[in-house]
Amino acid sequence: MSFPPAYPHDPIHQVIPDVFIVRGSIPLNPLMRISRNMAIVRHEGELTLVDPIRLTPAGEAQLRQLGTVKRILRLGPLHGVDDPYYTSEFDAELWAPGVSEAYPDIKPDVQVAAATALPFPDARLVFLEGANQPEATLLIQRAGGLLITCDAIQHYGDYTRNSLLARLAMPFIGFPRTTLIGPIWLKLMTPEGASLEGAFRRILEHDFDKLLSAHGTVLASGAKAAVAGAIDKAFSS
Repeated sequence: MSFPPAYPHDPIHQVIPDVFIVRGSIPLNPLMRISRNMAIVRHEGELTLVDPIRLTPAGEAQLRQLGTVKRILRLGPLHGVDDPYYTSEFDAELWAPGVSEAYPDIKPDVQVAAATALPFPDARLVFLEGANQPEATLLIQRAGGLLITCDAIQHYGDYTRNSLLARLAMPFIGFPRTTLIGPIWLKLMTPEGASLEGAFRRILEHDFDKLLSAHGTVLASGAKAAVAGAIDKAFSS
């Protein structure tokens, strides 16, 4: 079986104890390459890869030093291109809210819901209820609180891992250097005549200080206020 290649990425970096990030990239076309991140949660030697990206051989060697890849957790329906690589090459379980319309050929081994007991402590899933396709956020409830998101909430401190054309275009297509509600995601996932504002505001019922999204950069502090501001801006009209 052939798989998409590994694209350039940074070394694995720890965000909080036993939670790591790989800042990577993915091409949209020959000229446009955007950032794409993977979170890694470690517990008792087992690794859960959140919205996984395939790594280079050097990156895989670093990953194996962290522990054993046991499962992948897909939070968002628009991700999943590298899921088959991990389920095949690492025999990893796929945990996901459902079958992705973008990648329908791979079915989850565990279909997660808000009440699903996660295989690592101090964590829960918070769903964006009412979206056209299910998307969850992962809340790690320690070290001040870390919110891990896919496409719905993103943060850009810089445009590292974006191609030059993408760096120039990002502010003009709805992705300035700030915390934001993903405009493309919001358009695709909002039912006609409805609003997802309430679903986003329910995330604010939980405490968190850091944000790690599947695109952009880590927000190391002040994330709850930044997400609140992004919600206000996205739904101000």
